[in-house]
Amino acid sequence: MSLLATIDWTPVWLTLRLAGVTAGVLLLIGTPIAWWLAYTTSAWKTVVEAVVALPLVLPPTVLGFYLLIALGPEGPIGRLWVGLTGSSLAFSFTGLVIASMLYSLPFVVQPLQGAFEAVGRKPLEAAWSLGASKLKAFVTVASPMALRGYVSAVVLGFAHTLGEFGVVLMVGGNIPGVTKVLSIAIYDHVEALEYTQAHVLSASLLIASFLILAVVYTVNRRLPVHVS
Repeated sequence: MSLLATIDWTPVWLTLRLAGVTAGVLLLIGTPIAWWLAYTTSAWKTVVEAVVALPLVLPPTVLGFYLLIALGPEGPIGRLWVGLTGSSLAFSFTGLVIASMLYSLPFVVQPLQGAFEAVGRKPLEAAWSLGASKLKAFVTVASPMALRGYVSAVVLGFAHTLGEFGVVLMVGGNIPGVTKVLSIAIYDHVEALEYTQAHVLSASLLIASFLILAVVYTVNRRLPVHVS
């Protein structure tokens, strides 16, 4: 039997699913946040930027601990979820998605914010003067001009989720087929002194991460740069 056949690839597919869902939902949520941060003059901008960037400096276990409290059956969010669905957010795939979204939030919002700031207000004001609504100007003018930011946001959000460990372990635990993602599977193999299996999974993640970043840099070099 080959080495690859002895490895349980379920954590790989679970991780890909988690990363895909997280990146997709973050794009929907992160776009209006980034748009507001790029153009607002509110005094709250600094506070919101600090909150968005917090996962960059906060230890993942700290973030995971407080998320576990909030999402647990006795937590404010978890109690509401149990009342609505009868199931717990903690130690579930849905809980992992929520935790991953918070953990990867700056990797989506910051590239989008930078892209929107590079677009500036002049193209939008020109579109408004021609009768375009704010929504139409965003869709037809700002979004195409910020395409580099969208590419970076999606890919970095996806790639960052692939390697999560501390947050997903605290919130999701280690349930095979439900919350046991790739990073946790690697840790389990190392704990069991199964270094060959750990090496195969780690090498797969390393190669995937490198290819993802290479694609981002290649695509961004070929996309036009728009500066107001």
